[in-house]
Amino acid sequence: MGCAAAIVFSCLGAAYGTAKSGVGLSAMGVLRPDLVLKCIIPVVMAGILGIYGVVVSVLLSGGLAMKQTLFTGFIQMAAGLSVGLSCLAAGIAIGITGDAGVRATAQQPRMFVGMVNQRRTLTRVH
Repeated sequence: MGCAAAIVFSCLGAAYGTAKSGVGLSAMGVLRPDLVLKCIIPVVMAGILGIYGVVVSVLLSGGLAMKQTLFTGFIQMAAGLSVGLSCLAAGIAIGITGDAGVRATAQQPRMFVGMVNQRRTLTRVH
C-alpha cells in the first residue's frame, strides 16, 4: 500500500500542477508568445513530483518481503503516504501559483524573478 500511495498521490499532484500551470501558460502565450519558453518552469517543476513518487516506491519495494513484521509494514505504508500526500499538496500549490505567476509575467515581465523565487521556496519546503 505504501508503494501504491507514493505513486498514485504524487502523480495526482503532478497531473494537477501540470494541468493548472499549463492552462495559465496557454493563456499567457496568447498575450506574449515570446515568453512561453521562459515561463515553462512551473510545468516542469510539477512534473518532477511524479518522479519523487516513483523513486520512493522503488526504494520501498526493495524492502518488501513475504514475511515481515507489522511494524515494518506500517512504516512502509507511512513512508508512501507521507511522500504521496506531500507531493499532492505541492502539486496543488505549484499549479495555483504557477498559473498566477505566468499570467502576471505576461502583464509585467519583471514578475518572472518573483515567480521563480516563489517556486524555489515551495520545493525547499517539500
